[in-house]
Amino acid sequence: MPNYKVIYFNVKALAEPLRFLLAYGGIEFEDLRVSREEWPTLKSSMPMGQMPVLEVDGRRVHQSISMARYLAKQVGLVGADAWEDMQIDIVVDTINDFRLKIAVVSYEPDDDVKEKKLVTLNNEVIPFYLEKLDVIARENKGHFALGKLTWADLYFAGIIDYLNYMTKTDLTEKYPNLKAVVDNVLAIESIKAWVEKRPVTEV
Repeated sequence: MPNYKVIYFNVKALAEPLRFLLAYGGIEFEDLRVSREEWPTLKSSMPMGQMPVLEVDGRRVHQSISMARYLAKQVGLVGADAWEDMQIDIVVDTINDFRLKIAVVSYEPDDDVKEKKLVTLNNEVIPFYLEKLDVIARENKGHFALGKLTWADLYFAGIIDYLNYMTKTDLTEKYPNLKAVVDNVLAIESIKAWVEKRPVTEV
């Protein structure tokens, strides 16, 4: 069994899907949390100077979705063939597109510009994505692809707190099928155990 280490700030955000996948597979890993004060001195040692980083037997890699896909293969949450893998990837990439559209507004430094962007985000972008994703979840009976648990479900459940934090709302509240995806993941015993023991953080 390889030696795994997840390196990130003391938040869930982009690293939580990785932690969920490792927990799901019953894989022990070091959950290394870097403080904001430590980060400037550690930044140059990270690939592309960013986190999260996954370390596998001392080899460090970046790009959160690529890392999640790799771990999904290790724990058996991928498709049976290339077509099935694409069905999963499509949903994950759509969720990530959604995250980026939210982040652009959430991290906008100009308050006046941010207020204008929030109107479009809240009235158009968020409803559009949630409605589309909710339909997908309904068609797949509480999952995002193939009618069963895949890493797309763990990715969404792992990142939803971060999305809620950025939007200052509960995104699944009015979308029962999306809530079902999250609930199904959180009901998994190994995930439940991880959630109970992980550090308590705002996001």
